[in-house]
Amino acid sequence: MVAIGCTPRRQVLVALAWTALLLVPAVRQWLTASMWRHMVLQFPLWMLAGAWLAAGLPPAVRARATRWNAHGISGLVATGTVLAVLMVPRVLDLALVSAPIEGAKCVALVVAGTALRLSWRAAGLVVQGFFLGNVLPMTAVVGQLYIDSPLRLCNAYLLDDQARLGQWLVGAAVLMAVGWLAQVAWWVALREGASAVLAPDKG
Repeated sequence: MVAIGCTPRRQVLVALAWTALLLVPAVRQWLTASMWRHMVLQFPLWMLAGAWLAAGLPPAVRARATRWNAHGISGLVATGTVLAVLMVPRVLDLALVSAPIEGAKCVALVVAGTALRLSWRAAGLVVQGFFLGNVLPMTAVVGQLYIDSPLRLCNAYLLDDQARLGQWLVGAAVLMAVGWLAQVAWWVALREGASAVLAPDKG
């Protein structure tokens, strides 16, 4: 979660410290030693760094991003594209053996985290629902493929680790869907409550 209550400067400092921690060889090795940690932990952690860094963008950059990112659509499309590419098993394999690809993966996740933060509120419920309606089923389908596949899809990871990742992906997709729907229900209840208070008494 974004550091609520922190100033933009503090959020950027937290992001830099977070990035430095993720770059520590021992931390990187631990995160990528398991297939599920590689995707379910490392990916969101890099995106979180990007979300914090977004707080430090200059106003001029934010203004240009807003014009390019009307209703958050461009940012959410970019985020979904990054996640779709990085879920490809071959990409995970290459990231473990190629420093340039690992670097590109991390930069892409930071950019995705920045784009997601800049886009989420601007998107509104309809665009948010469309984004999640594409990303979450994709995540669940990929997870089910990992569970059902009798073959190792990543050379670097064992079959049981692959199945464990699939279970995590399916579970994460379900939890995020339920969490967003609960949030929508809460917003609707608040809006209806406010409308009832403001409505004139016809009795």
